[in-house]
Amino acid sequence: MSSSSEARRLALLLASHFASAGVTQNTLALAVDASQSQVSRILSGRIVRHTKLLEKLCIYASRRLKFHRRRDVRQNAELMSALTDVWDGSDEHAHALAHVIRSLAELDELRERFVRWEAKH
Repeated sequence: MSSSSEARRLALLLASHFASAGVTQNTLALAVDASQSQVSRILSGRIVRHTKLLEKLCIYASRRLKFHRRRDVRQNAELMSALTDVWDGSDEHAHALAHVIRSLAELDELRERFVRWEAKH
């Protein structure tokens, strides 16, 4: 398989995974410090070789998308102990705790953007 067709195949595979995960091109562009149009060009398969941007998208995918089978969260004693310690037993509190946990991923993304910004300035 040629380098061009391999890069195209990889780009289209990434596009499928990002779409399935609900990751937008704007989100990707911000995460990899590129324009939305550059991301669009690559994810639509209009790529002739393996580029740095394609590599950044691969790295983002490997870090952010769950390609591996997840362990059963109930088997993590530390996490279950923490939830037991703080959860009051209500559905409302369960929803609030879930929101806090999920927001940690957003904070991690903001931290990464800040580190990239700080490195430029």
